[in-house]
Amino acid sequence: MQPSQSASRPPLILLNNFIFIGLPIVTLILVPIWGFYHGYSASLWLIALLFLYLNGLSITGGYHRLWAHNSYQAHPILKVFFALWGAGALQNSILVWASDHRRHHRHVDVNEKDPYSAGKGLWFSHMGWMLRDYSTNEFDTSNAPDLLRDRVVMWQHRYYVPLVLLMNVVLPLLVGWWAGDIIGALLLVGLLRLIVNHHVTFFINSLAHFWGSQPYTDENSARDNGLLAFLTYGEGYHNFHHIFQQDYRNGVRWYQWDPTKWLIRTCSALGLTSNLTKVPAYKIERAKLSMKLKQASKQLDHGHVHEAIREKLEREYQLFAESLNRWKELKSDLYGRRVEELEDALEKKRLRLREKWERAAVHTILRELEYSMKMQRKRVELLLLQMQAQAA
Repeated sequence: MQPSQSASRPPLILLNNFIFIGLPIVTLILVPIWGFYHGYSASLWLIALLFLYLNGLSITGGYHRLWAHNSYQAHPILKVFFALWGAGALQNSILVWASDHRRHHRHVDVNEKDPYSAGKGLWFSHMGWMLRDYSTNEFDTSNAPDLLRDRVVMWQHRYYVPLVLLMNVVLPLLVGWWAGDIIGALLLVGLLRLIVNHHVTFFINSLAHFWGSQPYTDENSARDNGLLAFLTYGEGYHNFHHIFQQDYRNGVRWYQWDPTKWLIRTCSALGLTSNLTKVPAYKIERAKLSMKLKQASKQLDHGHVHEAIREKLEREYQLFAESLNRWKELKSDLYGRRVEELEDALEKKRLRLREKWERAAVHTILRELEYSMKMQRKRVELLLLQMQAQAA
């Protein structure tokens, strides 16, 4: 006999089901009832919104970009701030969260290894993965030796439950005492804020892998979505993030909504963050151009294209290959000179001058390659429009 579907499923995790299903049901019932009979003051709404953003930015700026990806370094004061408000988000400790997220990036869309693989569906990647004891949820810190050495991370992991109670019960009680509405504060600042924060964060694992565009890569399911970026403190530019995960930005353009990026940059000006990692613009343009050429190739394979357009596209492919070769030669030449020549430069002044000259030369060449690829991408976009017009 074949085992039933329910019998083959991993057992439910009762605590997680209470948190992620029970609490939302309680919230949907009690918050409107109290609001109808008693109402909520404007100050409570504002404090709930403030807490929501402090929780959210501590997850995106702290748990995610600082600890999971090491995209910048932070002062201990900022680390403690992120650890406290991150505990208030009730999404597990930094150590567990970041370790899971690193596995997600390493095995993205691989159902047997990705903890919240989009390949298992929207519900699973949103929250279903936390409701049962799946093998992909096993606690494994082998990918996080750096976090095991981080005092703030280990302090938060050790005292996670007391910190959760402090941030989710004690603080709302204090707010309620100050506002003269303890029940209202527990419901609004405590429960409703927590549930909204949960699902906004979960959108990054679920909707951001199903809804949006793929301007940088189609090698995984991650998407860029401006609306999700607005809801998730900038994390909605997920296609960019999955190909350039070490970048402290998700919204790479200055006008893209990414308050996490702005927070990190502001803290840098205040001396609270340093070593902000930015992917070279050349690599970003290379990824975008590569995707445009891939789209053009698909249209060539699935339609009748005028010979002149085909020849132009072939020429663009050749130019792209030449740009890649030029970059490889540049890296090879630079590293070769450093090995063979810089070891001979014993005088520090000569060494510094030579390194400055090399950096300037490399920077100039990269800017030229970046501009060349940007112009080439625009030409390919025009060719794609001509192909679409011809197909119509």
